[in-house]
Amino acid sequence: MWAVVMYIGQVLKDTLKMPRPLAPPVVRLETRVSAEYGMPSTHAMAATTIFFTFLFSATHRFQIQFESGLLLAVLLSILVCLSRLYTGMHSVLDVIGGVLISAVLMLLTYPAWDAFERVQLTSPLTPVVSVVLPFLLSYCYPKLDHYSTTRGDTTIILGVGAGCSAGYWLNQQLGQTSELKGPFPLPLPPLTPRTLALGCARSTLGVAVLLGTRQLAKSTSLWALCTWHQVSPSDPLTRRRREIEVPYKFSTYTAMGLVHTILLDRAFRQLGLL
Repeated sequence: MWAVVMYIGQVLKDTLKMPRPLAPPVVRLETRVSAEYGMPSTHAMAATTIFFTFLFSATHRFQIQFESGLLLAVLLSILVCLSRLYTGMHSVLDVIGGVLISAVLMLLTYPAWDAFERVQLTSPLTPVVSVVLPFLLSYCYPKLDHYSTTRGDTTIILGVGAGCSAGYWLNQQLGQTSELKGPFPLPLPPLTPRTLALGCARSTLGVAVLLGTRQLAKSTSLWALCTWHQVSPSDPLTRRRREIEVPYKFSTYTAMGLVHTILLDRAFRQLGLL
């Protein structure tokens, strides 16, 4: 859902081409994405989607108080939306538009979530579709009259989604998934010092491995593409070319998704961190 709403939101930005709030009078606290358009706020879309998707998915599997989860999801979403106003990156209309778009997309797709998950995990076409389709969507991203970070950021998101989707599918084929045993919903496991320590250890190891994967995949793919096109990888303008930017970012973050879903899971098991 995160990848879907982010792609739709980014494409809408570059299709509608509604500018960000004028600065001044707005004090803009972020500069990296200042060349992007404003409507809709993809941060608002992502926050709404992530928190509420997690809530609606978890209530079927774990014994949680829905009202408390709903309050927490609303609070966290509001905080993210307010941060976009505080940093001067979006107007109120941008934020409301992002929230409403995410709400509609979730409402339309929610009945098919379980069916989509089954297809994703069992279909023999999953590895091809989950990688080829996101790459084509990234490569065919709408052209702009100026360079902005939207195409690159969208490629990163779709690359992560592609790698994770292919990794989940491979784990399913190899019988390496950890399925919870019903009857559902299950009680939440207690948060003990041991489980907290194991979680911190997994996070530390995972971040270190993923950073290493990112550096290796990025340098390798960028070198190979620049060699193929006979351009210098040290030139900043080279990395902005579509035939360079999209493949190297997509391959880098697809590799990170695969490492995250396949190798790290096995490493955690071997080290007794699960």
